[in-house]
Amino acid sequence: MIYKKVSRIKEEISAIGIGCWNMGGDWDSSEEKKSIRIVHEAIGMGVNLFDVAPVYGWGASETVLGKALKEGGRRDNVLIASKGGLTWNEKHETANDLSKVSLLREIDDSLRRLQTDYIDIYQLHWPDPKTPLEETAEALSLMKAEGKIRYVGLSNFSQNDVEKMMTLIGVDCQQSLYNMLERNPASYHGLPLDYRTEAEVLPTVRKYGQALLPYSPLFQGLLAGRFLSGVDFSSHDIRNANPKLSGKEFEIYVKAAREIKALSDEMGHPMNEVALNWLRQKPEVSSIIGGASSIEQLEENVHCVTWDISDEEMKKIDKILEPFENSEARR
Repeated sequence: MIYKKVSRIKEEISAIGIGCWNMGGDWDSSEEKKSIRIVHEAIGMGVNLFDVAPVYGWGASETVLGKALKEGGRRDNVLIASKGGLTWNEKHETANDLSKVSLLREIDDSLRRLQTDYIDIYQLHWPDPKTPLEETAEALSLMKAEGKIRYVGLSNFSQNDVEKMMTLIGVDCQQSLYNMLERNPASYHGLPLDYRTEAEVLPTVRKYGQALLPYSPLFQGLLAGRFLSGVDFSSHDIRNANPKLSGKEFEIYVKAAREIKALSDEMGHPMNEVALNWLRQKPEVSSIIGGASSIEQLEENVHCVTWDISDEEMKKIDKILEPFENSEARR
C-alpha cells in the first residue's frame, strides 16, 4: 500500500480507502457477511481509511462497519471517516440539518452504531443554508472537547464556506466529487454542487494542508467498465437516481468511457486501475473513496498502487478527458 501525509492530520492515510455506501442495502451488491469480509481483507491489504455516513442504508452501513471493526479488535488500526448533517424521517425523506441540537444527537447515534468512542474524521455531509456556520462550529468544538471526534471535514461545501470555517474551528479534510469524467462537476445525482473540484478545491487543500477524499472515483461503476453496453440496475438500486447514467447525458459519458477502456487495453492495465491511478498520482488527493462489492474488486482496486501511469500515457488520457475539464460534459 502507498500512504499519503498532509500537515493537518497526524496519521498517514492509505492511498486507497473504502467507501461503505454499498454496504447498507442501497445497491444491488449489498450483503452484510460479504461486506464484513471485505473490510477485514482490506485492512489486511493495508487500507486504513473507511468512509461511511449515517444516511447510507439509513444507519445500516455504519452498523455493518462497526460490526466488522469490532471483530478481532480492528478499530484502533483504522481511521473512520463518517458524516453528519443529513437527517431523515420514517418515509426516508432527507433534510440538511447542521444545527447544534441535531449534530450533537447524530454524533451519539453514529458512535453507537459504529461501536466506538470516537470518529477520526467527522465530515459535514452537505451544506445547510438555514444554520449559521458559527452554530455548526460550536457543535463541532464541543464534540472535539469531549473526545468524540478528532478531525473536522467538509463534504460538498463551497470554498467560501471552507475559508470561513477555517476561522471558526479549522478544516482538516475535504470530500468532493472527482473522477476522470467529473473533473469540475456542477451536480451530483441531480443536486447542484457549489464548488468545482479541480479549479477550486485542489488549490484550497494545497493552501491549508488538508486531506482530500474524492468520492465516486469510478463514476459509480462506469469507469470500471460496468455499463459500457448499457445500464441494467434493479429498481431499488439508488444509482437509478443519477441522471448522468441515463439518456443523452449517459451517451456522452459512456462514449468517453469506451475510449478510456480502449486506451487501458493498449496500456495493458484494467480500466478501473487506470481511473484510480489518474486520481492517485495527483498530489492533492489523499485517499480515494472507492466501493468494493467483492474481494476481487477490492484486490483490483488495491493493485493500482503497484504501478504508475507514464507521462506519455497521461498525455493520451488528457486528450480524451479534455472535453470534461469544464463543469459538465460538452454537449
